[in-house]
Amino acid sequence: MPSGGGLPAGYELRALRHGDAHELHALIERNRARLARWIHWAHDQTLQDTLAFIGRARAKEQEGSGLSRGIVAVGCLAGVVGITVDRTNRSAALGYWLDEASEGKGVMTAAVAALADDGFERYRLMRVEVRADVDNRASRAVAERLGFQLEGVMRQSYHVVGERYSDDAVYSLLASDPARRELTSRPQPRAGAGEPTQRR
Repeated sequence: MPSGGGLPAGYELRALRHGDAHELHALIERNRARLARWIHWAHDQTLQDTLAFIGRARAKEQEGSGLSRGIVAVGCLAGVVGITVDRTNRSAALGYWLDEASEGKGVMTAAVAALADDGFERYRLMRVEVRADVDNRASRAVAERLGFQLEGVMRQSYHVVGERYSDDAVYSLLASDPARRELTSRPQPRAGAGEPTQRR
């Protein structure tokens, strides 16, 4: 991934490691209530689930079917951004979440821009997609700031918990869109070599 500026001072992207499991799980625990409003796995994610996630993320990168990065704040994990690739259709889905203490600083916008740009280049993508609950304004704002186009709303498309299914706003960015070229011109955050999160 690109190196250089981009993220606020003290933040960087790096590969997830198996040794991150306890720290990442503690971060999930601290944010569980707010994440569980939008993401089904947040309701009952265990330490073993977190370790398995890291293993899957690393395997996806080796297989060329995805890329995940930990968002690090002054040496401590503060969130995850990931991309899952459909090589047949040259498309990908982006997912992301961030510790509450790091919100409002432009961290996630810079991280998503970096991963989307790298995805377009690395996998020769035609399309990158973001889906977010229609009421999740923070996640939707990230996509909108980066020029992703709102395509519509998929009604009751995502099972959150129990009887709750969310209506999801669907955003896309195409390789031919002017906003895609602007990703390349943005200052890019530092990123570790090698390698949560997808909502799905």
